[in-house]
Amino acid sequence: MMRAALLSLGVVFLAGAVPAAEFPKGDAQAGRKQAGQCRTCHGLDGFARIPIAPHIGGEPADYIAQQLTAFRDGTRTHEMMSVVAKSLDDEKIADVAAWYAGHRIVATPTRGEDGAPPDCVSCHGVDGIAVIEEAPNLAGESTIYIDTQLKAFRTGKRAHEIMNEIAAGMSDADIRSAADWYGSVKIEILPPATQ
Repeated sequence: MMRAALLSLGVVFLAGAVPAAEFPKGDAQAGRKQAGQCRTCHGLDGFARIPIAPHIGGEPADYIAQQLTAFRDGTRTHEMMSVVAKSLDDEKIADVAAWYAGHRIVATPTRGEDGAPPDCVSCHGVDGIAVIEEAPNLAGESTIYIDTQLKAFRTGKRAHEIMNEIAAGMSDADIRSAADWYGSVKIEILPPATQ
């Protein structure tokens, strides 16, 4: 009951959230060129090549821009992303975000939509495709990626006022169950209509 109330408040808060920075409208074709440096881990189409990297094709542009800005500014850290993001100004971030956001992601739950973790669907959707701009898609992410991120939220290593609260109430088994469910969702990332 408490978690549902917290989640409802979080959805209201996130729905009215203002982006961390005012970004120019991105140029997807310029972003495609810039994304060449992303392809080793995230793939040029946004389908991750390694299990510790998330799929970013089809993510909302605002979400991608906020994460890249956080890595650039040091409010979120990662040994590789912090270095890569340092070279990106707001225009380059907007371009990369426009490129990846231009892709479309199609998710097919293999365990049925009823198996989606109930505390997650308000933001991340019943199929793992985010229903709010500020949340990432979780469909098809590797188990190790989701497990690692939820544990980072639980310990406070990664800060987010809603996710820290949710993850704090999750046991290792809860985290593994959520990670396994999202990891089981089959995804297809489709390219932008025009390239």
